[in-house]
Amino acid sequence: MRVPPYSRHAIVFLMSLMPILPTGAAGAPDASPLHAAAQKLVDAHLVSGVVALVGSGDNVIQVETAGYADIAARRPMTPDSLFWIASMSKAFTGTAVMMLVDEGKIRIDDPVAKYLPEFGVQMLVVERDADHVLLRKPPHPITIRDILTHTSGLGHRTPLEEEHIDLLSLRENVMTYPLLPLTFPAGQRYDYSNEGINTAGRIVEVVSGVPFDVFLRERILGPLGMKDTTFHPDAGQIARLAKSYGPDPGPSGLAELPIDQLSSPLDNPLRGISPAGGLFSTADDIYRFCRMIYHEGSYGGRRYLSRSAVDMMTATQIGQLPMDNTMDYGYGFGWLTRRKVSRANDPVNLGSFGAGGAYNTNMWINRPRNLITVWLVQQENYPESKRKIVRNTLMKAAVGAYGKSPPI
Repeated sequence: MRVPPYSRHAIVFLMSLMPILPTGAAGAPDASPLHAAAQKLVDAHLVSGVVALVGSGDNVIQVETAGYADIAARRPMTPDSLFWIASMSKAFTGTAVMMLVDEGKIRIDDPVAKYLPEFGVQMLVVERDADHVLLRKPPHPITIRDILTHTSGLGHRTPLEEEHIDLLSLRENVMTYPLLPLTFPAGQRYDYSNEGINTAGRIVEVVSGVPFDVFLRERILGPLGMKDTTFHPDAGQIARLAKSYGPDPGPSGLAELPIDQLSSPLDNPLRGISPAGGLFSTADDIYRFCRMIYHEGSYGGRRYLSRSAVDMMTATQIGQLPMDNTMDYGYGFGWLTRRKVSRANDPVNLGSFGAGGAYNTNMWINRPRNLITVWLVQQENYPESKRKIVRNTLMKAAVGAYGKSPPI
């Protein structure tokens, strides 16, 4: 039936009044495999929302969003949503350290006590039971290599950091670390240690003569154009912050939770900084950083790191020590590295590397496939089995749609 002109105009007008669904909201059409994967995670109530970026070493291929940054406010996830990236901060700390190595100001096998003398008196636990603890001088001092690779024997975090990691300054936190004994001699095993990475950040401060956050801003973040990466988000950035959610038995399946390791307000300039896990960032910012690492330390005509420094950072530096009882992955300087493929259909190649955060944020660089991926979610209090579903779902969609397929 032929529709009169005035009816067509009325239809257009009425359609203009319809609410616009956010990307990823129910009923929003999108044929992208990456979007379909992200929406699947939202629909399963594993996450409130997703920002997923896939790029090559030279260009962004696709950015997809799904779901909400704030469910109660119905604020959709957007490409510039801000996320707490937690332990992804460690890769930035490793970069800062290796800049000073390139400049000859430190050596990777220098004792920590050379720069922080208080570590010269640290003891080692030899025996411990309910009635006593036996301490001795460690057989050899911990080195910068040890603290960057979680093989130093330092703990995860001190009692002063248990509630919040930002109550003290970086200097004050690190001064408390040698007051507690090492749990094993350096180099004997891998044991995840925020204390070690924070100590590396403090060495950067001592050697460079500027606060760690200033060093990052002046040497890495500013030159790379990473305008949203910060320890202290401002009011405008907080307005774009993706809220964190955990599982809930109610009909929504999700419960809003505060960022449990940080104190409020987030824009309080007196909050201490954590090189091990304090940064906030966006997908575009992280992609810029990954491009620099992908290109062996060079970006936009500027060299940030030597090729040898990047190779050291992104190759396994822990020998044959297992990580969490598996040999699939190794650890460099702030980067998780793939050293074994356990499944024939695994989308991650040997020699690729990345970093993740406590709330399941993730960046991964896969040179064999010429692929950089950035997944940003704020997933709290989920078991590792559910966290793994998020990572694998997004990675398989990205590799299947955009990655080359060499044998693995």
